[in-house]
Amino acid sequence: MANITKQSLIQEIAKSTGFVRNDIKIVVEQFLDLLGEKLIEGNTIEIRGFGTFACKPRKARPARNPRTGETVLIDERLVPTFKFSNDIKDKINSLEGILGEASVQPELETENEIVHVGSDDDSI
Repeated sequence: MANITKQSLIQEIAKSTGFVRNDIKIVVEQFLDLLGEKLIEGNTIEIRGFGTFACKPRKARPARNPRTGETVLIDERLVPTFKFSNDIKDKINSLEGILGEASVQPELETENEIVHVGSDDDSI
C-alpha cells in the first residue's frame, strides 16, 4: 500500500467529480485549516461515519533524559487525537474490499493438512 498525499487526494476528487483541481484544492485546504483552528480552540470535531478529532489532556509526569539519565518533568499538555468511527473500523478490519477474501485468511500447507491461519473455527 502506498502513502496518499493531499495532492493525490485532490487529484482523485477532481477525476471523480469533474470539478477543477484548483477549486478542490481551495476547499480541501480550507477544510484542513478550519479543522486545525477548531482543535486549537478546544472543540471536538465529529464527522459521522468517519471519526472524531479531539484534543485530550495529558498529565504532567516525570521522565528520564536518555543521554544524561537526569530526571526531568514533562509539563501537562494537550495531545491531538483521532478516533475512527465503528463504520470505518469495520471496513478496515474486514479488508474484503481491499485485499479480497483469500488474503484475509491465508492458508498454510503442512505435509497433508491445510491450516487456516486466523480462523476462529476449530473444526477446520
